[in-house]
Amino acid sequence: MSPDLWNFSLDLYARPGVEQSCLTLQEAGASVCLLLCGLWLEQRGVACDEHRLQQLRQLAEPWDKEVVQPLRTLRSQWKASALQDTELAHLRKQVKKLELQAERCLLERLEAVAAHWPGGQQKESAQWLQGLAASAGPANHDALHQLRVAVSGT
Repeated sequence: MSPDLWNFSLDLYARPGVEQSCLTLQEAGASVCLLLCGLWLEQRGVACDEHRLQQLRQLAEPWDKEVVQPLRTLRSQWKASALQDTELAHLRKQVKKLELQAERCLLERLEAVAAHWPGGQQKESAQWLQGLAASAGPANHDALHQLRVAVSGT
């Protein structure tokens, strides 16, 4: 897997079942960027603790709420109408690109916060995912498991 969070995320997202799992978790209210960051930290062997979880949440939540989610909402609202309107379809594609850029920016910010955390310790993905997926609820255990399986295949 790639050493930086963005490329790690792209590599992981391309694996079978990961995209659908991420979309399921996103619909349940989880921040996919936080989950990907947690998996990346687990892969690096970074120890999970409440202070680190809080740092990541405090960074991600405002950006997700104020930047990523409004773009995603707009893109979703235009989905049906864009099927009938080529100009709107073009604008929707641009909004989708902005949404992806906003997610990339968030991942880069998360990486910057976590870059100095020492790695090489025991890998405990359950702790990172459990701490970062709280908003997804227990009903999404299968989607979280799929992410764990995808990472363990590296």
